[in-house]
Amino acid sequence: MSLLHQEEKDDAARGEELTKGTSHVVIAGVVAAVLVTAAIVIYVVAGQKPPMATGEVLAVWAHPQHTETSGMDASGAYMPKDVFDQVMVFAQVRIHNQSKQPLFMWNIATNATLEDGVHTSYAASASNFDQIFLAYPNLSVPHGKPLPLDSEVLPGQTVEGMLVSAFRIDKQQWDARKDLNFTFAFRYQSNLVLTPKVTVTEQ
Repeated sequence: MSLLHQEEKDDAARGEELTKGTSHVVIAGVVAAVLVTAAIVIYVVAGQKPPMATGEVLAVWAHPQHTETSGMDASGAYMPKDVFDQVMVFAQVRIHNQSKQPLFMWNIATNATLEDGVHTSYAASASNFDQIFLAYPNLSVPHGKPLPLDSEVLPGQTVEGMLVSAFRIDKQQWDARKDLNFTFAFRYQSNLVLTPKVTVTEQ
């Protein structure tokens, strides 16, 4: 064998060894990247805390109402008539405190996404909830127990009740809505937003 052939063989061997070394570096880099990614995912998941509260919307009723005042106040004196359309939205909801500390609810809002954007209406107080059924005796919505806006939900406790909000819109606007959800605000904690998975019962 000539010296030239020997040198060519040595160059080929060195090239093969270089290729093997490079492949080991690539594999090591891929393994390191996978390990770093897995460590980041574990850190993020471990650092996430479950929500303080969970809940569900058990039922929703919508009651369009055309209202026209009499033009007289309580003493019989004349006052301008007020004519308007509104949609009253009733909901039966359940809230569960899955944390280790009490939750203090201070407000509930109903959010309807209409063609011109999101409209928000705050839920009536428990006393006003009962008065609505006196003011509108034609309501076919079940008169259940209202959920107080200032409810205290103890650790592990589940509370359930009804709420009502009203939107100054007509039935056509309501029927064209794109979304509906309910926001429960707690003191010093994140809000809980619930989207009903049940069909809205039209009254």
